[in-house]
Amino acid sequence: MARTTPATHRRTRRAGASLAVAAALAAGAAASAVPATSSAPPRPPALGGLDLDTAGLTEVSAALAEGRTTSARLVRAYLLRIDALNSRGPALNAVRSVSTGAAAQARALDRERRTSGPRGPLHGVPVLLKDNIDVAGLPTTAGSVALAGSTPDRDAFVTAQLEAAGAIVLGKTNLTEFANFMTTGMPGGYSSLGGQVLNPYDTSDSPSGSSAGSGSAAAAGLAAATVGTETSGSILSPARANSVVGIKPTVGLVSRSGIVPISATQDTAGPMTRSVADAAALLTGMTGVDPEDPATAASAPYAGTDYTAALSTDALEGARLGYVPVTSEVPSAADQVYLDALDVLREQGAELVEVEVGGTSAPSILTYEFERDLDAYFSRLPDGPVRSLEDVIAYDEAHPQEALKFGQRLLEASAAVDLSDPATAAAYEAARVQGLEETRAAIDSALRRLDDDPSDDLDAVVSASRTTGVGARAGYPSVIVPAGYTRDVGRDPVGLVFLGSAWEEAELIGLASDFEEAADAWAPPTVVNPAAFRCTAVDRSSTYEASCPP
Repeated sequence: MARTTPATHRRTRRAGASLAVAAALAAGAAASAVPATSSAPPRPPALGGLDLDTAGLTEVSAALAEGRTTSARLVRAYLLRIDALNSRGPALNAVRSVSTGAAAQARALDRERRTSGPRGPLHGVPVLLKDNIDVAGLPTTAGSVALAGSTPDRDAFVTAQLEAAGAIVLGKTNLTEFANFMTTGMPGGYSSLGGQVLNPYDTSDSPSGSSAGSGSAAAAGLAAATVGTETSGSILSPARANSVVGIKPTVGLVSRSGIVPISATQDTAGPMTRSVADAAALLTGMTGVDPEDPATAASAPYAGTDYTAALSTDALEGARLGYVPVTSEVPSAADQVYLDALDVLREQGAELVEVEVGGTSAPSILTYEFERDLDAYFSRLPDGPVRSLEDVIAYDEAHPQEALKFGQRLLEASAAVDLSDPATAAAYEAARVQGLEETRAAIDSALRRLDDDPSDDLDAVVSASRTTGVGARAGYPSVIVPAGYTRDVGRDPVGLVFLGSAWEEAELIGLASDFEEAADAWAPPTVVNPAAFRCTAVDRSSTYEASCPP
């Protein structure tokens, strides 16, 4: 049985990782020191030794539990950090809106902590939600100018679950418009309402989509943790690009009611955080059976699971893992990071078996499901000017300068589908069933779950994101963990994906946390890309202060 490690101990190692990676990245680089003559920019308030540049949910929760800070001070500090990095400095544009009620919520949770103790590890912890997730009283826009005033009168189920666990919803993150189902050829992280999200590790690189804002905000420490959503790669891909941990749960583990949808078959929300421990704690607070989302009925045996109990430093010992091989004759810089990650798995005692993970020949079902599911979402909202996909398309056509920089091809394609036509409905259902059956069989056969001999079974499949599509179509879980940075000029983040079968989140978390601890690979963007953070309130060095712009 895997030995678990307390989160507070694990993150002590993580802090060392930042220093180790910083030294490695700085090796061989020399710069002329410029005397400081101007005054330093404003600094966030002291937080009892808590450093938001490297801290995540785990450290924040520990600092609150130990009385070193308060939720009210944390909210103020994160809002200052959002002002310094999201609106100024590198202007990441990762956060679209902040909640005016967060400060009052923090004070109330501080009082509750003093009088009756914490509800759990999320008590008083500020988090950001992707702006396709309903929070009562805050607009849910999906990045669309057509939805700028679309304000729900009740929380999404997952929002309510997080708040019941004590989390503070600090605000909403930007995203690729309509979770990247607006059109083709649109940059990751762009929306007509929110503009362009930037990647803190390299502002010239894509933050990837569609949970670009959640990935960028988590990486830059604009909240203790963030929530993203995925239909096909929208958690895993921005998690890789922004060097954060992402969990794409089994479809049905986390409710989708109150979330602007693409596909009832494939949609899910999931954590995007700075460590596996953080993601496990956040996922624990997100689950639950929701009568409004029938897919959650199958998750009943797993609702309420404490996923932090799965954290381990020896889960890889004796594990059998399938791995997707590098196929190019000359490995790229990213391939080399992946190959190094495989070596870490072996060093931790895992047996690696080369596997092929197939896919499906079934056509995509997203165009079939989008209008049906979007109109169902609108039906739960108060009356407003936009009540259907047709309304969105009409608004965009009436405001082309604001709304249609890249067009709306996917919206129009879905609006053209008529599921009331028997032939269309039959084609859709055939594609849905075939896609599920073939992708699940592809993953389960790679894991050898279908063999009679259990000694041949694999515990998970690992890849450098090459299993993203098949896992999404199957509705199966994946966890991505930062594996390192390319050693070429870009220092681009690379992630290692752990893919499993349905409801195997706990097993994947154990394997991923063991790898994270052993690889010791993560560094904050201020270390990997220091130029973007100079002359901001989070820059603790005065070396270049005299050269800061006015």
